[in-house]
Amino acid sequence: MSIRTDYSIDQPDALSSVVSKLDLRAEVYMDGRFCGNWAVDTSGHRKMPFHLIAHGEAWLHFENQPPTRMGAGDMVVFPRDDQHIICHGRNPPDQKWINQPPEVLQHLEETPDTRMICGFFEFRNQTSWPLLDSLDSMIFLGLQQMSETPSLRLLIDLLVAELQRKDAGFHATVNQISFLMFIEILRLQIRRGYVKEGLLTAFFDPKLSNVLTAIHNQPQESWTLEKLSKLALMGRSTFAQYFHEKVGIPAMQYLSQWRMTVATNLLKTTDLSIAQISDQVGYETEAAFRKAYKNRVGIPPGQIRKTN
Repeated sequence: MSIRTDYSIDQPDALSSVVSKLDLRAEVYMDGRFCGNWAVDTSGHRKMPFHLIAHGEAWLHFENQPPTRMGAGDMVVFPRDDQHIICHGRNPPDQKWINQPPEVLQHLEETPDTRMICGFFEFRNQTSWPLLDSLDSMIFLGLQQMSETPSLRLLIDLLVAELQRKDAGFHATVNQISFLMFIEILRLQIRRGYVKEGLLTAFFDPKLSNVLTAIHNQPQESWTLEKLSKLALMGRSTFAQYFHEKVGIPAMQYLSQWRMTVATNLLKTTDLSIAQISDQVGYETEAAFRKAYKNRVGIPPGQIRKTN
């Protein structure tokens, strides 16, 4: 009896390639202990802030929603950096308390306090990409959601433990753990049905995942609607309609956008000539690439390299 096992994973899936090319970064910048009157607002930095309550409790104030109590183990993420306040009480806090340094606790065992871990997720490649467009403006992860995702719960516990020990290398470790948390959070939004359309759902769609993976891993190929529809095992017109409905833009427009994203990444991170880059993203001539890049991005490719 022979057993065939596929060991190769050298071809990244579509979501992995997006995360890589858009240069996802995750960072924990505060592990604070608060008592008394306090309030935190980390919005306005054009990043995706997150807050995790390690112990104690806090209250989340967001838009026109009623205050939400956060207990130990609860986490909240703001994909579009919407304004928010996390504070000590149910009532809106006094403005003078916002973002003031935590009070120094002299007797932790006797003083009720809240330990809150704050960080952010960020795509350092600022090329416009609709990955997060379909997410809610706030993602609240309570104990019930955590119980449905043991891997996310494990990562959070590991994050808290690393910050508690602060062994050598802990800073790099907690940032990598946060990176993994972001991927798990995206997966959870799909599994729970919170996201029903848009690019993120397409990554998990069995009819489109192969198509997106092919586009992402081989942008230099001379893709046509006919070739892509065969990968989806669908007729040309049916595929075109299905892709547009699920992703929000036509397939060939998506291909063009991805090629510009790859090109921008290469312009910023390599010394390849513009002619070489144009070849790697599927353009027959440098002139055609320069024209397409300026039309799509708004500035010539050489200017991207100069401002990097």
